[in-house]
Amino acid sequence: MAERSTGLPSQRQVIELLDGEFARAGFDIEDVQIDASARPPRITVVTDGDDGLDLDSIARLSRAASELLDDLDSAEYVLEVTSPGVDRPLTTEKHFRRARGRKVEMTLSDGTTLTGRLGQTRGGTVALVLRDGARGKFTVRGLDLDEIVKAVVQVEFSPPNPHELELAGQSGKEAEA
Repeated sequence: MAERSTGLPSQRQVIELLDGEFARAGFDIEDVQIDASARPPRITVVTDGDDGLDLDSIARLSRAASELLDDLDSAEYVLEVTSPGVDRPLTTEKHFRRARGRKVEMTLSDGTTLTGRLGQTRGGTVALVLRDGARGKFTVRGLDLDEIVKAVVQVEFSPPNPHELELAGQSGKEAEA
């Protein structure tokens, strides 16, 4: 592979080297991307945790990753530790749990498309808070994760309705964090 000819570690080597350190800090490695053709070459570690990823955590994880990778070899590269981003599809129960309180658009196996706010995820089901008519009323619908074909977090430009957040199991302060 091209990674080996540049002296860069493989994706598997990076994951094996960093996984324990990231797990101890409360984070999962979602993906590792190695771009040997970039100048300088780039290693991107995509990580997430139950409480999200703040700048202090990124800095701490970046330092730890850099030290561990520097011990592996001496190739020159740029290291980036980042979150999955808002456009990452939600595919696992863990993803749904971590997106609690966020607005999502999902497609069900029967072709139905729903937009609502994610509530609690437990035991293979997720609660979805849906707007019920134009009068600001909401209902909560339970969905089996198996019937969700696609789900993506939606970007919001205005604050969510406090009652909607309450139904999703969040206060306004938790959603802002």
